[in-house]
Formats: sequence, C-alpha cells, structure tokens
Amino acid sequence: MTHVTYVPVVLILSFFQHKMFSTGLSRRQPDIVDEFRLHNDLQVTKKESQVILYWNNNLTKEETEKYTVKYILSYMFFNTSQERKERLQEKKKRIRLELHTGFKAKVKTQVFMKETEDLIKESGWTECTYRSPPVYIQNLSCIIYNISFFNCTWHIKAEDPADVQYFFSYRHTEKDFECQQYIKNTRNKNIGCHMKEISFQPLRKIILNISVVDQRNNSRRLSYYKGFTPQKIEKLNPPINISVSLENRSIKIHWKPPPTIGSGGKKCFKYQVKITDRKIVDVTEEKYEYPLLRPTKKCTAQVRAKKEVCITNKIWSDWSEPVIIYDERSVDSIVLSLTLFGVPVFLGILLICACRRYRFLEVVTVPFPSPTDKLTTWLATDETQNQKQNSVQMEIPSEIILKISEDSGDEDIQQPRHLKESEDL
Repeated sequence: MTHVTYVPVVLILSFFQHKMFSTGLSRRQPDIVDEFRLHNDLQVTKKESQVILYWNNNLTKEETEKYTVKYILSYMFFNTSQERKERLQEKKKRIRLELHTGFKAKVKTQVFMKETEDLIKESGWTECTYRSPPVYIQNLSCIIYNISFFNCTWHIKAEDPADVQYFFSYRHTEKDFECQQYIKNTRNKNIGCHMKEISFQPLRKIILNISVVDQRNNSRRLSYYKGFTPQKIEKLNPPINISVSLENRSIKIHWKPPPTIGSGGKKCFKYQVKITDRKIVDVTEEKYEYPLLRPTKKCTAQVRAKKEVCITNKIWSDWSEPVIIYDERSVDSIVLSLTLFGVPVFLGILLICACRRYRFLEVVTVPFPSPTDKLTTWLATDETQNQKQNSVQMEIPSEIILKISEDSGDEDIQQPRHLKESEDL
C-alpha cells in the first residue's frame, strides 16, 4: 500500500518543479521567443574558382549587440556524399569549386544569451543551389618526387570544345610559376605538366590554376583552382644505406630514411619490409629483426617508406633494391668443403684427359732398344782409327822450321831427315 501511494507523490513534485523552472525562465527572458522573426536572405557571387555566399537576417543592430548571434552553414558538392558543416560568426563564406560542377548549401541563424550562452532562438534552413559552367577537367592528380620534380596530370572529357586549350600554372610562396613542359594527348590538348629543379616550402600551400582558353578569340573561359600541401603529395625515394647482419641466429636489417622536402625526423616516417616468402611487415623504426629459420636458403629483403606521423601522406615510395640475406657461416662452410673436394678431382680428371690426348704415358713407358751388331762393329772400327791417329800425332815433332828463299820469295819447308827418308821409302 505504501509503495502504491509513493509514485503519484513523486510525479506531482516533478511536475511542480518543472513548472516553476519554466516560469522563472520566462520571467528572465520575457517574450524573447516571440519577438524574433528570424529569416535569412542567401545570395551567391562567383569570383574565378570561388563562390562567395552572403546572407542577411532581420535582426536589428541593438539585438545583435544584446545577444550572441551565430550561423550554421552546411554544403555538399555535386557527385559527392560528404556534407560539410561549419559554425560561423561572419555572414559570408568562400567556397572553392576546384573541379566541382556546383553544390547545394543551406544556412540558419542561432541566437544565444551572452551571459550563459543558452540557445534562445534559431531560424529554419535557407537553401540554395549553385551550378557552375560546364567542367571538362577531371581526375586532377599531382606528385612531387626526387625533392625538386613536380608532375600534374588531368583528364579531359570527350565533350570538351575543339577550340579550347588548357594552360597550367601554380602559386607558391607568393610567386607565380608557369608550366615548363606540357604533356599532350592525341588531340594536341594539354593533359599534364612536368616541372623540375623547383624548391618547395613544406608548410606553404601550392595553389594550382588550370585556365581554359578559347583559341578562336584568345579569351579565357574559366579557371580551375586546387590547393595542395607539398608534403602530402610527395613521393619519397626508397630508404638508403640498407645493410644486413647476422647476430645470434637472427637477421638484422638496418637503413636510413630518404631525403625529403619537409621534416626528416625519425618519428615522421613509416616503413614496410618485404622479405622473400614472408608477409609485408609495418615498421616504425629504422631496423627490423627476425629469427633465421633456414640458414642455407638465400632470400632477399626490400624496404619502402612514406610519411604518416608528422603529416598524413598516402603515397608509398618505390621498393629499394633487393639485398641478399643468408647465413654466411653455413654457406661458407659448404662452399669451402665443396672446393676442397672438387678441385683435386677436377685436376685429376684434367690430367688424365691430357695424358690420353697427347700419349704421354706411351712415351714414358716405351723400352730403350739394345744396339745392333753393325752399330757395335762401327763403334769398334771408329775407336781403332782414333787410336792410330793419336799414335801418329805423338811421333810428329813439335817444331817445324820454315826457310824463306831470298831470290824467289818461296817458302821451303825443311822437314826432318828421318821424316823425308820415310817418305822416300
């Protein structure tokens, strides 16, 4: 019974508290809701690639000074699903069209108490739609590489006028730069620009400008603008100084970050390591270590990089050149054993082949022939003649007397008497 009577009492007390709070609020803000007749008048002004939205409300100057007035702006480009909302205190907004063909926008006014920031009144939405002239450029893409190279490309719709040409320029660090080299399609339309030896300030935006020029009267029809932060469109070079070492049965890979136009701090980079027969691994440091499972099997390692911490960049660098990984001790021992065993065998086979080719063994093993009887007789005869000649030479005196005739000048040789007598005999 007590529980049944308690619920109505609580409800009655809650009703009286809410009534008293509403009465007090109405006493502090007498008829504020009723005295405002909020209404916005929204206007659009086109200026090059920008659209400026203006709006006015019916608040008086005294009311604007007495209360805090804010505006909520919401807009969405055509062919996109992302709605952008902003809370503003000014009554205008610059919207960059870039390559969009138009947008839908709506705005409403809110009035707050200055002391408490309580919402007093808000208007309904005032909507408008803006359609730009035909846009023939799409898929604009730009990239910075090798520190000082800059490329931009775009596609042109098939329905673009034949006499229209597209010219590229950009503004950076309060200076304007014209395209150095255009890229053309088969219709001789400019569809890209290549520039080199350019310096960039990483925190200063690059504002691109693609002007559409009617070549019949040399008049500019339209310009498209788009802004980039240099570091967000930079494609880094692969990491440098990659080295591999084997320590405690583990492979350790070290590298250095590539040069960049912005911050080169270690915490700015994110890396990926790709090893043969393994999944790609994300790494935040300048090293990677993994256990060596099959020491005799060679594999390769590659590393690539991008910026993700200091600034968001979705462009990965190319993979570095492959670095061969293997267990040097295991491979060297196998190579050494094969060398020690294979070299003698190879030399032996080579020697056998050479001996067979040039018949060295037959020459060495042929027996020396014994002398024949004729050779023996000839040798004996030759020896006898030598002995006789030697005996005759022993009998010849060692002195020979020469006599020169004074009359005839002839030389007479006086031989010894015993030799002359022997001759007469």
